Amino acid sequence: MKERIVRAVAGSFILISVMLAVFVHSNWLFMTAFVGVNLLQSSFTKFCPLNFILDKMGVKDRNCSSC
Repeated sequence: MKERIVRAVAGSFILISVMLAVFVHSNWLFMTAFVGVNLLQSSFTKFCPLNFILDKMGVKDRNCSSC
């Protein structure tokens, strides 16, 4: 469940920031870059800030049988 939430939030942030860059100001592309860099670093370090937040909120991982 957490993986789906992380992907949905990341995809939403990217789409929203691209739309803001097109219709408001091109500096919103920095938000797109930030999300991309965060996704890239989480693939190497296995640390995702949103995953940490979801853990604190009590969202369970679907594949975790002992959670």
